[in-house]
Amino acid sequence: MSPHRVSIDSDICIGSGQCALTAPSVFDQDDDGFGVVRSGSEDGAGDPMLKEAVRACPVQAITVEEA
Repeated sequence: MSPHRVSIDSDICIGSGQCALTAPSVFDQDDDGFGVVRSGSEDGAGDPMLKEAVRACPVQAITVEEA
């Protein structure tokens, strides 16, 4: 699998938590409940659920770019 660069647009995120539920090795929630990429997991951490987490985001705030 190619390395990726994963990010969440904090201006779009509504804090649904779907990313953290779907791919907890890549995503977490901050103190306010908004999605964040876990430190050290900006490459997707090889998580097979990464693409599903992107699809699960109700506001499409997650971007995955080929690195």
